[in-house]
Amino acid sequence: MTRPKKRFQQLIEEIDRTPWGPAEQALVSEAVALAIEIGDEQLEYQARMRQTASANMGGATDVMLNSFAWCLAHHDADPQRFPADLDNGGADLMWQFKWMASALRSSPAFSTEQITAVLDDMESHYRTAGLGLSGVLTARFEDAWDAGRIDDAEALRVQLEATPRDDHSHCDACGRSQFAGFFADTDRDDDAIRLVEEMIEGGFSCGEEPEHALSRVLLPYLRAGRFDEAKSAHLRSYRLAKDNPDNLRIVANNIVFAAVTGNEARALALIERHIAWLAHDGLNVDAHFAALSAFAVALDRVTAAGHGGTPVRGADAAALVPLFGAHSGPWSAQDLAAASWAAAERIGAAFDQRDETSGHARSLERMRALAAEQYDVPIRSDAFVAAPAANTPQDAEGWFERASELAQYGAEHETLAALPRALEVEDAAKRAQLQSMRIGILVALDRADEAAALLSARIEALREAGLDAQADLESRLGLATFGLNTPDATEMLEHELAASDSLPAWSRGDLALSRASLHLREDEPAAALDLAEQAARHFAEAADPRLSNTTTLLALSAVLNTGDMDAASVLLERFLAQDDLGIGHRARALQTRARMRGGSEQFAEGAADADEACRLLAGLGATTALGSAHLLAGALWEDAGEPEQAVARYRVAARFAEQDGGDATAVNFRLARGMLSAGDAEEAAELFGTVLEREEQSDVPAGSRAMTASMLARALAASGEYGQSVGAYGYAAELFGEAEQLADQAMAMLERAKILARFDEHEDAIEQLESAAEIVRKDPEAVGTLADVLHNLGQAYGGQQDDRAFALFDEVASLAQQHDAGWLLADVTDSRGRALGAFGRIDEAVAAALTAADAFSALGDEGSAGGSELFAARLLSGSERAADAVPLYRAALERGTQIPPLRQVSALELGDVLEQLGRDGEAAEVRALIES
Repeated sequence: MTRPKKRFQQLIEEIDRTPWGPAEQALVSEAVALAIEIGDEQLEYQARMRQTASANMGGATDVMLNSFAWCLAHHDADPQRFPADLDNGGADLMWQFKWMASALRSSPAFSTEQITAVLDDMESHYRTAGLGLSGVLTARFEDAWDAGRIDDAEALRVQLEATPRDDHSHCDACGRSQFAGFFADTDRDDDAIRLVEEMIEGGFSCGEEPEHALSRVLLPYLRAGRFDEAKSAHLRSYRLAKDNPDNLRIVANNIVFAAVTGNEARALALIERHIAWLAHDGLNVDAHFAALSAFAVALDRVTAAGHGGTPVRGADAAALVPLFGAHSGPWSAQDLAAASWAAAERIGAAFDQRDETSGHARSLERMRALAAEQYDVPIRSDAFVAAPAANTPQDAEGWFERASELAQYGAEHETLAALPRALEVEDAAKRAQLQSMRIGILVALDRADEAAALLSARIEALREAGLDAQADLESRLGLATFGLNTPDATEMLEHELAASDSLPAWSRGDLALSRASLHLREDEPAAALDLAEQAARHFAEAADPRLSNTTTLLALSAVLNTGDMDAASVLLERFLAQDDLGIGHRARALQTRARMRGGSEQFAEGAADADEACRLLAGLGATTALGSAHLLAGALWEDAGEPEQAVARYRVAARFAEQDGGDATAVNFRLARGMLSAGDAEEAAELFGTVLEREEQSDVPAGSRAMTASMLARALAASGEYGQSVGAYGYAAELFGEAEQLADQAMAMLERAKILARFDEHEDAIEQLESAAEIVRKDPEAVGTLADVLHNLGQAYGGQQDDRAFALFDEVASLAQQHDAGWLLADVTDSRGRALGAFGRIDEAVAAALTAADAFSALGDEGSAGGSELFAARLLSGSERAADAVPLYRAALERGTQIPPLRQVSALELGDVLEQLGRDGEAAEVRALIES
């Protein structure tokens, strides 16, 4: 068993290498508790110093205040035993002082005198310790700004800029962000943007930067007409901020952005996602004020867009009652907007009363003034789903038709919802039909007890309609004719079928259809098809086109299960050509044809069928069915190479899933993938991040999470977020390894290495590739991945003049020859030439490059062929063999006839070479080709 002090040291080491978050907070709490148990105040000081920082980053203000007060008291009593700086790379006690005044200012429960006392105490400690006053001036500036004393804040800002920086000044990221926020708040948008862009270009970052700074310039960017920069800043800011409840202000800024840019559905989604954060930190009331005013602005926009009645999920949580007040039922957007304004006004008034200013009232005025601002910056990850364009039936007969059509399609839940009003019809035969639908659906939903309780009503309706033979049959069979799949039910069906000659045609058809359905469920398509044909003849004799068509659809399923696609296609086309099809049957048949067309790679045609099915289902009000129909349409449009069309369908499918309380994670993965294909990489990255978060919360298998993480990495790289992409690829590789998907693990490491090499991190890139090669060699089936990894590793070795490159190129060439991969063979030959060039082996390099060019040309890839020739020409020209380079430049120039970039570069460089050779006329002729 580990001794307590040794365990404590292990905890401290683990805390110092664990990122901020729940895991780190748990470690800190354990360390504090263990130090108290040991009874060693010096150990407790080490733990509590870390606890102050952890609580600051996690938004636990009460913990932070208590922890800091404990540490400061012990430091003041004995600075030697309890030094201000533990030299652990974290914030020291004097740095933490800056958080205290801000924490007190964030709640009106603390008086101005208390805040002033902390600021004065801070300055006294700084002077006693011989520290510069930059940190103190920063705290006083923040205090004046937050209190609404703008003139004082401006004077302090000027003084702060003139004060030399020291170890307790804000870092470059935080300092620029803070002043940018002040400039934006005082209508100096250009200065705000300048500071943030300096920060981004300099690569400055910190605990909540650059996400806070980016959120502060969203409105300035919009007002400057720089919509693309605003959108990118929003997506990046929100993606970085969305997982930490202490970032409530940042999220609030992003909600306002969504509201004023026409993205009301997104604004509502963000409110629903983060409204619970209002209860996270009871002392950070100023952040509540910012969030509530942002919610109010956004919900007013949602109402103005015609969706004021939309329920706001999560708003009725008990923890939020102190803010919004008691409310009966779910909060609508319109009602919650009013409650948010009221709460913000109440909180703002409390702050202004304490501060004896009108700072918060001014902030509310600025927020209300946003009603006059509107910008068009579409973001497509969220959208309102319009209610299906269905006419509401006006009487029981209309509801009977609606229920029948829904049942024909197979929309079980919508059919059940329509049945109560439909059952008011006077016609007993129709009531019997409706009861049959209800019983069949309940059996299908494994609610057999409920179904059995309805049999008497069904039989009574049959007798009232004069259908005594059917009533007698169902009295004997019970639920057997409604899909109950038990040995007894099957035996009874078989018995009745054998003795059915005396029954009416309709009853004979019903028995045959019931038994055919069971055969189909038991994967006996031939038997199902035989009985379906019998049922069809009986229903035709009974003149019941509805059940004749139902039977045809079952027969179609049976034919599909046999794998005879040609026969299925003929049957389906004949079925769709009928003029007696109901809407439900047509929609079901169109969806079937859509899937068949997808299977035969007629993706666009299948997508059109799926779209038409969506239109028909919308007319029936089949919202649950519509979600899956749009998902099918999206998948087919995606396969058809039309990501824009796919995104539109996936977005609707996702929203329907969310509205029905279902899990939209799988749909959102497809939506994000479609966005990435459509070029919306930043939006895709945000959505992939959300999908990954939900998968982790749901304990999705490692392999699935790995796929999401790798897609997230791709989207981040396409967004220019290379640092985060490297991290995401690393995480994907870990997950693929956990899932023992070796080829995928190696590919994730390969992509990670490519990014590292792009930023000249060659040693790290080579280390990744070497590990990837070792991993992928364990999978004998992953020949393509092995070739990719070895080829890239060879190129990396070649770039570092490591002759191990050539053995790898030989191995890749051998794999290419074994598998008739002609283009790969040409490409690795080109790589060999470039590596030889790096070694200064010019003749060998030129020979390899020209061999590659010939191979590329034989495969019809003139661009790559010209690239190899251009490389060879450059080698010769750089080796003082300009005359030898000329014909190679001309060959590349000729290949570039249909490739403008190759033609332009070749002509430009050839002109320079000819001029060096004194062939000025030829040089002029070649250069003229650039302009032509």
